[in-house]
Amino acid sequence: MDLATSEIALLALLMLGTGAAAGLLAGLLGVGGGIVIVPILFLVLDTLAFPESVAMHVAVATSLATIVPTSLASSRAHHAKGNFDADLFRRWAPFIAIGAAIGGLLAGFLGGAGLKLVFGIVALAVAINMALPSKPVQVDRLPAGKLTQGGIAGGIGLFSALMGIGGGSLSVPALSMYSVPTHRAIGTAAAFGFVIALPAVFGFVWSGWEMPGRPPGSLGYVNLAAAALIFPVAALFAPLGARLAHALPAGRLRQAFALFLGFTALRMLWTAIS
Repeated sequence: MDLATSEIALLALLMLGTGAAAGLLAGLLGVGGGIVIVPILFLVLDTLAFPESVAMHVAVATSLATIVPTSLASSRAHHAKGNFDADLFRRWAPFIAIGAAIGGLLAGFLGGAGLKLVFGIVALAVAINMALPSKPVQVDRLPAGKLTQGGIAGGIGLFSALMGIGGGSLSVPALSMYSVPTHRAIGTAAAFGFVIALPAVFGFVWSGWEMPGRPPGSLGYVNLAAAALIFPVAALFAPLGARLAHALPAGRLRQAFALFLGFTALRMLWTAIS
């Protein structure tokens, strides 16, 4: 698709701004930048009239590609502050990776409407959870059974891959329900982002390898041009977000973001069923 120079410049600036917002949110709120990147990329591709069969897939896959460096930068910043549970990471990472790989491959069999439904439903649940003034704690520790923990971790990897997010939006609330301290949950979730994104990206590359109608510069469903603009800025801003998380009361920010996310989720659901 041919674009004017002014349109290309505007899109480039939009991608850079998306990267800044994604990086800040990844470190500040532990929700993962993908929850911002996916709806913006989809909106851009939809506005440019790319087919629905590829627009959502490209948005999700490209978001996952940007999460690889973002999660590394964010997790290093949290690790430096002592907010990383190495034992939990070792136990959950294999199951998260398997779930993410399955999600990346499964996406190839889902239409654009299917991915939008997944994103909309889960994002709406996350928005409601973020908007609540307090989070109920169900138990005082994680389940003892390896199978139960593996199921939770695998589910986080699967749905995170289908949504194009790093897993913080799902793993932080899950860990908080089992009394894991918030900052430690956020720091560990940042490392989960890498474990989710890497296998999921390979799944999206494979499943979209010969799909027609993709934007120029795409490898499978991953648009390399957009990823190259977003991820350096996201990686740059992620440590700043992590530092702000320890300096600012995040309650009001979480509620404001919950409103944005709720609106985005409802819009995604509406476009999926209309």
